[in-house]
This record gives sequence, C-alpha cells and structure tokens, in this order.
Amino acid sequence: MRNILIIGAGRSSSSLIKYLIDKSEEESLHITIGDVSVENALSKIEGQQNASAIKLDVFDKTDREEAIKNADIVVSMLPARFHIEVAKDCVRFGKSMVTASYISKEMKALNDEVVAKGLVFMNEIGLDPGIDHMSAMQVIDRIKEEEGKMLLFESFCGGLVAPESDTNLWNYKFTWNPRNVVLAGQGGASMFIQEGTYKYIPYHKLFRRTEFLTINGSGRFEAYANRDSLKYRSIYGLEDIQTMYRGTIRRVGFSRAWNVFVQLGMTDDSYTIEDSENMSYRDFTNLFLAYSPSDSVELKFRSYLKIDQDDLMWDKFSELDLFNAKKKVGLKNATPAQILQKILMDSWMLKSEDKDMIVMHHIFGYLQKGEKKQIESSMVIKGDDQVYTAMAKTVGLPVAMATLKILNGDITTPGVQLPIKKEVYEPILKELEEYGITFVEKEVPYLGYNPDSVKG
Repeated sequence: MRNILIIGAGRSSSSLIKYLIDKSEEESLHITIGDVSVENALSKIEGQQNASAIKLDVFDKTDREEAIKNADIVVSMLPARFHIEVAKDCVRFGKSMVTASYISKEMKALNDEVVAKGLVFMNEIGLDPGIDHMSAMQVIDRIKEEEGKMLLFESFCGGLVAPESDTNLWNYKFTWNPRNVVLAGQGGASMFIQEGTYKYIPYHKLFRRTEFLTINGSGRFEAYANRDSLKYRSIYGLEDIQTMYRGTIRRVGFSRAWNVFVQLGMTDDSYTIEDSENMSYRDFTNLFLAYSPSDSVELKFRSYLKIDQDDLMWDKFSELDLFNAKKKVGLKNATPAQILQKILMDSWMLKSEDKDMIVMHHIFGYLQKGEKKQIESSMVIKGDDQVYTAMAKTVGLPVAMATLKILNGDITTPGVQLPIKKEVYEPILKELEEYGITFVEKEVPYLGYNPDSVKG
C-alpha cells in the first residue's frame, strides 16, 4: 500500500479525503489523516479500512518528521503560514508535496533543492488559486496555438451562498475563513493594467470602484479588485497584454454597504480596544461616531453616512444587530476587525441546511488574423450539504487529483510550481468534469473594456 499523508482535516479537506478513499482499493492507497484533533480527523474517515487518523501537531518536530518519513507523498491542508516546516521535512526525506496555498517566498526558496531531488512541490492547486490558473491557461494556450495574440484577460471568483439559502439582505454568508473576508483588500493598493494604463486603487476606495458581471444564467454580480493583478502577466506568459485584472465576486449591492465598514474604520486590525470584552455591539458601533449625547446611535450613524431611514442600506445594517445594547462583544483586547467579525458571524454563518455556491468567470480578448475576438468562460458550482460544500469540492478535488497523478508519475516536472503546464491542467480539468466542475464558454463581441465598470 502506498501511504498518502494529509496534514490538516479542516472543512476544505472533506472532498479531498473522500476522493482518495474512493480510489484507495484500485490505486492501492492508504490515507493517513493527521490533525491536532484526532477526533476531527476520525470524523473525516468514518471507519474506512484504507484510512487512519493520527494526532499530529505540526509544531511537534518528532511526530511531524515521523509521519512524513512514513509517507509516499504529503498533502498539507494547513494554513499557508504553516506549510514551510512540512516542506523542509519533505525535502529532507525526499517526499513530493501538494498544497492549495499561494507559493510563499520561503517555499520558492526551496526550489533548487526540490529540483535536485527530482521532487514535485505542487502549490496553488485548489480553487482560487488553482482552478482559476488551470482554466485560464487552457484557453490562453489554445488561443496562442491558433495564432491569436492576447489583448485582455480578466478573471473573477467568489464564494457565495446559493440562491435557495440566501436569507439576508446582504445576499452573503461566510463560505470560507471569516477573518479573510473582513480583512480583504488591506495591505496595499490593488494594482492592474487597463488598455495599457496602469491603475491603482487604494483600500479606502476599493469597494466603490467595482465591475458588474452577468454570468451564465446565474444573474448579475459585482466584483472588486484583488491586490496584485500585475504579477499574473509573467505567470501566464502575457507580458505584453494591455488589460489584466483579477477580482472578487459578490452580489450587487454588497460592496457599497461593505464600504461603510471601511469608512468607519471597523475593518482596522492594527490596534486593540480597551475593555472590549465588556462592550455591547451598540457601544462598539458608537465608538466610530461623533460625540452627541442628545442623538441616538442610529441617528448619528445615518447622519454621518448620509443614509436615509427608508434606504435598503439602512435595513442591511439594522439586520446585523449593530445597535443591540444587550449583546456583548466578549473578546478581550480585540481589534475593530475582530469585533466586526464576531458580529457578522452571528448573522452570516451557514446554517445546517444551507448550501454554498462558487462562481468563477474569465474574459479573454485577443487578436486573430486581424480580427478582435472575445471569449467568456464561466463556472457555477453549488454545494451538496455542509460537509461536501462547493468550496470543499473545488478546493479539495484538484488537490486530490494532483496528488494521485504525482504519485502515479503522470506529473513529473520537478520543482516548486503552480498548475500552469499542460501536463497538469489538461488531465485535471478533464477529470473535474466527471464531478460536475465544468466551464461554459461562449464567444461574445469584442469590447476591450466593460461598459459597466467603474474600476478604471
């Protein structure tokens, strides 16, 4: 039996583990799930004979090294910052490795050693990053093979709530790490290029410069810019492209409302608030408003932000319990962002019967034999339930498929890499179709820009 070690048994690992267990007989696999909570790991294997659970604290050097030595290949589903110790052990013991995370500087620095040992360290092989890379490169390579010159590439992705589970005025629920949602867009300006002109959007303007999209019969959406779109020119071999933009998808109206939190300062994670544990949600909201003992918090909020009482925007904030004087924050020395996250988690967590939805949308503009053409390619995936969510499927399945193909010698190019080569994306995208993860592609008139965009 060949041993696959999976480190981390979080929510995104369910489809990954099921795929490998389902393949275990025919592929002669044993799946070892290592997690700091052995109970959590056991819940993912449900007594399957070709799988076992072990307690594994990634910071316990002895246990970590022992588990990696006993593996034929290692999958790290840990938070990105914890991959590097696993990666160093994989180099030391000659094990290939797969993660869904962005390639860090520390991971990239291992490339020469990884190549020298003939190992494959596949990163960015989940959803975004992952399926976005593979589906984009498949079309870009095809356009180039047909003697087309790329002029425009825009890519959008969002984790949303499925329409049948959409029960709040924000049309949004948390489908992945809530903290990452609250902190989205921070840490520097969003950068992209539009029709040959470099553009920069500072954080305080990010959620008011959006783009509208109509996607594959699923309705109208909006998107705000991701941090750095420019680096993808070299990654995708599009150094001379005139337009390159990557964005995050939300339902229309989300960004305008979210911008209120940004303008108030509620998403700030740089300082802590004294006595935060004893504050009510109403006290927290009042922190960011002018002192006026004669006016209510509600009145000050609406006046400061110029929101009418009959505006749907007002209903969105009322719905979140921001003005509740009885609910306590209960977090000691918390930052504004941490408190906002707690408030939002009261309202935006998926319920047991809820389903999530992933939406991905690419736009390719190119010149072919003197004619400008444009292709739109869209993927819309709904989750099955709260275990096999759309997020778990679209993150976990590509990781699992890449792991097995590396183990079987179908993917052989050594090095620290992402899935932009044909030997990786072609077989994985083809297999993903068997699981309902497909793109609908159509030709549309070439515009060169989006007339509904205010991102420029």
